[in-house]
Amino acid sequence: MNTEKTAKRGAGRFAPSPSGRMHLGNMFTALMSWLSARKSGLRWILRIEDLDPQRSKREHALWIEDDLEWLGLDRDEGGLADKGEHGPYSQSLRHGIYAEMLGRLDATGLTYPCICTRSDIMATQAPHQSDGRVIYGGRCRPAVMPHDAAMEWPERPHATRLWTGDAVMTFDDAVFGRQRVVLADECGDFVLRRADGAWAYQLAVVADDALMGVTEVVRGCDLLLSTGQQLYMYGLLGFEAPRYAHVPLVCNMEGRRLSKRDGSLSMEALRRRHRPEEIVGLLAHMANLIDAPVSCRAEELTELFDWSKLGRENVMVPPNY
Repeated sequence: MNTEKTAKRGAGRFAPSPSGRMHLGNMFTALMSWLSARKSGLRWILRIEDLDPQRSKREHALWIEDDLEWLGLDRDEGGLADKGEHGPYSQSLRHGIYAEMLGRLDATGLTYPCICTRSDIMATQAPHQSDGRVIYGGRCRPAVMPHDAAMEWPERPHATRLWTGDAVMTFDDAVFGRQRVVLADECGDFVLRRADGAWAYQLAVVADDALMGVTEVVRGCDLLLSTGQQLYMYGLLGFEAPRYAHVPLVCNMEGRRLSKRDGSLSMEALRRRHRPEEIVGLLAHMANLIDAPVSCRAEELTELFDWSKLGRENVMVPPNY
């Protein structure tokens, strides 16, 4: 694949991980992405983010495709069988592309090898960083940055990190408004490739979105802060960044965000109890597009869609649904 070639027509995308059956929260994001793309005249791409071979299964990806089709969310590109211009659309088949992008970043002198374990990093965490974020303190960083790109790298297993320096990234989110991310405070120098050779999400998603011509990224608000890291790489790689819309998370009645463990709200269970129009109507009501959860088809919502209608608070699934 020629990684200099990008699509001329803009696109939105839905990029799930095939680690199990999708749930109502996944479909909420998918519908918002689909509606925004259709209203804006963008292509809509399905990309399978199967970087983790331990959790990803082909049968799960097929379930995803079937669930989207069942809801009436047709795609223009992507999925397992599409061998089109911007494919392959499974991340597990795009290792050569990620290697080329990493090579470009290596050439800037901003990457460096890191032999730290997670235990090493967690041992340096300040008390206010105990909310799950891992902020790298720079233990393996060379004394001078940027460094000579020809520096020798260790033969022992190591991760590759990207120096962030004093970078501050700002962007306007369609739902959450103006954002300012100080990378040193939110993540520090972050990993591009792990010590076991696995590609990091941040590198893969930037490479894929840029080369597939994605101009709009719609995803859950739990990924809001990661946008800063991705914008930083867009600048270094010379790609134009997409616009972003981070949607509220869908939570169960206990206030916990849905996960694949919420079996009663999985698409497998929901399809046994409801018609697709009922699910679409519920999702549209949760997004404040319609006043009541009445049955409707996805295409009927296109003209009603407006980012300003979405709130910023997490969305609760109705009781007994």
